[in-house]
Amino acid sequence: MSYPINWDLDSIFKGGSDSKEFTEFLHETDNQINKWIERKSDVTIVELVHAIEGISPRLRQTGAFVSCLSAQNVKDKKALLLMEQVQEQQVKVQKIQLLLEEKLGELSETEFNELLTKDAVKDSAFMLEKTRKKANDKMSSEKEELASKLAKDGYHAWGSVYNEAVGRMEIPFEEDGETKRLSAGQLHNRLGSTNRSVRERASKAALAAWEEQAPLFTQTLNRLSGFRLKLYEERGWDNVLKEPLELNLISEDTLTAMWDTITKNKPTLYTYMDKKAEILGVDQLALHDIGAPLPLEDESKNNIPYEEACELIIKHFKRFSPKMADFAEMALRDGWVEAENRSGKRPGGFCTGFPMEQESRIFMTYDGSMSNVATLAHELGHAYHSWCLKDNPVQSQKQYPMSIAETASTFAEMIVADALVDEADSEDVKQMLTENKLSRSLAFFMNIHSRFLFETRFYEERKAGMVPTERLNELMVEAQKEAYGGKLASYDPYFWASKLHFHITGQPFYNFPYTFGYLFSMGIYARALKSEASFEDSYIALLQDSGRMTAEELAKKHLDVDLTKADFWQEAIDVIVEDIQKFTNA
Repeated sequence: MSYPINWDLDSIFKGGSDSKEFTEFLHETDNQINKWIERKSDVTIVELVHAIEGISPRLRQTGAFVSCLSAQNVKDKKALLLMEQVQEQQVKVQKIQLLLEEKLGELSETEFNELLTKDAVKDSAFMLEKTRKKANDKMSSEKEELASKLAKDGYHAWGSVYNEAVGRMEIPFEEDGETKRLSAGQLHNRLGSTNRSVRERASKAALAAWEEQAPLFTQTLNRLSGFRLKLYEERGWDNVLKEPLELNLISEDTLTAMWDTITKNKPTLYTYMDKKAEILGVDQLALHDIGAPLPLEDESKNNIPYEEACELIIKHFKRFSPKMADFAEMALRDGWVEAENRSGKRPGGFCTGFPMEQESRIFMTYDGSMSNVATLAHELGHAYHSWCLKDNPVQSQKQYPMSIAETASTFAEMIVADALVDEADSEDVKQMLTENKLSRSLAFFMNIHSRFLFETRFYEERKAGMVPTERLNELMVEAQKEAYGGKLASYDPYFWASKLHFHITGQPFYNFPYTFGYLFSMGIYARALKSEASFEDSYIALLQDSGRMTAEELAKKHLDVDLTKADFWQEAIDVIVEDIQKFTNA
C-alpha cells in the first residue's frame, strides 16, 4: 500500500491560504459569535453553554487549519494574516466564556447543583464545574475581557514573533563537501546522527545560530512571561504553577510525588548513561550524545524509509489493538500526515484536530531515523486519542488536557518500541533498540526536568524585572546540571532560546505534562502487559473519559490508584529499570 508523505489539507478547505471555503467558514463563524455577543443582556446559562459547545469546534477547526498552513510553509504571509483573524475570533469568544463565568459565579451552591441536574446541560457538567471554579479565581469580567483583548497583541504576539524568527532561520552546515543552509528542524535531525563528528558539528552550528538570535529571544521570553506574571498578580495568584496545573487537571501533590519519585530513581539512570558512554567510546556523554543511536555493523538498519515505517507501526499497533492499527492505516493512507524532509517547514512535530470532519493532521519532518519512527508513532497516538472521543456527546468532552494527551502518544510509542526489540534479528540491533527506548526515558526524566527547573527559577527572577541573556544561560546550565546529576561533559546554555515550548503562550510550563503523560502511560502499559484478557477496550474507555474528569479521578476510576502517592509512579519507573538492567548487563 502507498502512504503519501504530504498531508491533504484540501479535503478540509480547498485552496490553502487562498481558500474561499475557509474565508466563508471564518465569516460564518464570526456571525455566530456576534449573534451571542449582541444578546449579552438577556442570554441564559443554558443558551451560553449551547453557544460555547457549538462555537468551540469551529474555532478549533480554524485554528488547526491556519497552524497547518504556517507550519508547512513558514514564509506563507497570507497564513499569518489568517491567523490574525482567527485570534480576533478567539478574543470575541472570550466574551461569551467570561459571561458564562460571571453568571455561574452568581449562583449559590444549591442553585448550581440544581443546574447540573438539567438534561439540557448534563453532558457539559464537567465543563461547568471547571468554569465556575475559574469565575471565583479571576478578576471582574470587565477586566478579564480587557486582558483578553490586550493579550492578542501584547502577549500572544511575542510567541508569534518567536515562531516567525525561527521559521526564517537558515543555518549554514557543511555536509557532503558543500555548505547547506538548513532550517532549525533539519539541523536538529543532524543531532541524531550515528556519526559523532556530525553531531559535534551540528551542535556547534546550532549553538552559534541560537547565540546570534539570543538578543531577540531574550525579549520574547521576558515579555510574554512578564505579561503572564502581571496578569497573575492582578488575579491574586502567587503560585506560577496554578494555571498550568489547572489546565492539565492535576494537583500540585501529584506533580510533587512524580518528581520526587523520579529524583529518587536517577542513580539507576546514571548506570545507563555510563554504559552508553562506554559503548560510544567517551568518558562522559555530551548533551548531543544523549539522543544519538548506537552504532551498528550494518548502518543501513538505522535508516527506515517512510513507507516501511508506516507498515511497521501498523503491524505493531495490531499486536496490542486491532482497532488502533486500523485507525493508523486509515490516517496514513488518507493523507493525514505531513512528513516530507524539506526546508521552509517549522521545526518539531504536532498533531492537531479538525472536529468538523472528526479528523486529525500530523506534522513532522521525517528523515528515516529511529527517533523519527518514534515521533510518527507518538503523533498517531495523539490522533487515535481524538478518534476515540469522536462519539462523546459534546465538544467539551472531546477536549482533554495535555497531561493526558501525552499519555496516549507515549503509550503508542511504547507499543512500537517494545515490538521492535522483540523482533530484533541480532544482539547489536536489540541493544540499539533498547537504548533507543531508554534515551527517551532520559529525555522525560532529565531533559524535561531541566526545563521545569529552569522555568520555575526563571519566573521567580522575572518577578523582579528583566532577566538578561547571560543570566538565562546560567539558569539553563544550572538546571541541566541538576537534572542530569552533573553526568554530562557539555551542556547547552542557549536551550531556552531553541526550545519552542518556552515561548508557547497557550500552555504555560509546557514541560511537566510530557513526563506525567510518559509515566502515566508506562503505568497503564505495565497493567496491559500483566492483563490476561484483551486490554484494548479498557484503554479506549480510559481515553473516552479523559475529557470529563481530572487526572486523579481518571486514575482512580480506571486503574484504582492514587496519583498523589509514590506507589504508582514507582511501579511505572520499574518497567524502565528492568530495561536498564538488561542494557547494562548486555
